[in-house]
Amino acid sequence: MRSNPVKQKLAAGGSVYGTMVFEFASPGLPQALVAAGAEFALYDMEHSGFTMREMKEQFSYCRGIGLVPIVRPPAKTYAAVSQLLDIGAMGLMFQMVESREEAEELVSWTRYPPRGQRGAMFGGAHDDYAAGDVAQKMQGAEERTFVLAMIETRKGAQNMESILEVDGIDGGHLGQFDLSLSLGMPAQFDRPEIQSTIDRLAATCRRLGKTAACMAPTLDTARDWQRRGFRMISYSYDTGLLQESLRSGIQALKTAP
Repeated sequence: MRSNPVKQKLAAGGSVYGTMVFEFASPGLPQALVAAGAEFALYDMEHSGFTMREMKEQFSYCRGIGLVPIVRPPAKTYAAVSQLLDIGAMGLMFQMVESREEAEELVSWTRYPPRGQRGAMFGGAHDDYAAGDVAQKMQGAEERTFVLAMIETRKGAQNMESILEVDGIDGGHLGQFDLSLSLGMPAQFDRPEIQSTIDRLAATCRRLGKTAACMAPTLDTARDWQRRGFRMISYSYDTGLLQESLRSGIQALKTAP
């Protein structure tokens, strides 16, 4: 089975870079991301309308080119999680995690018995349709599956430490936009309540040996959060990158002498 170089690099104290995908599910996207230097793609199913078939195709395109596919499921359900793992997801990012108990249940869905409750299906997409020892496959699957808990609500921020202490939670992912909504200050990211949560997330991950992750919409924001301790950075997202580049080019053409 393939290993997860992103998880390995983060566990060794390194940093990784990629982007989020909300809109474009073309066959060439993974290769284009790799050519741009991305180490992972974080596919969003919660807000995008992506189907399981589209995700299975994307995970297949990632195979063999070194791009690690991670996905935010459409819902926090065992059915969604087990299917995503079986079709080839190498990591899950769970939205709005708010307690230790919830984090423990989410992790259990990614682990085979006796450590969890993931159902058995071998010789499929997740193990590259290969034969082999089932026990070794189970161990390999658990070792490579990367699990992020999103800290993006008032309650989640309050329980951040106990959530990130859970064995099997590899890191905490900042959800700045939903956090701002939950705190009653929509998109007011400079407010001290949000800034202190950002610093506390980075510090908690550092203390526990976990990964602080984020989606940074701008280069300045990415550099700021990198300086503060975030080691897994999604630089912007697919439509945002396209629009930013196109807008800049069109504006330059319109104002050219």
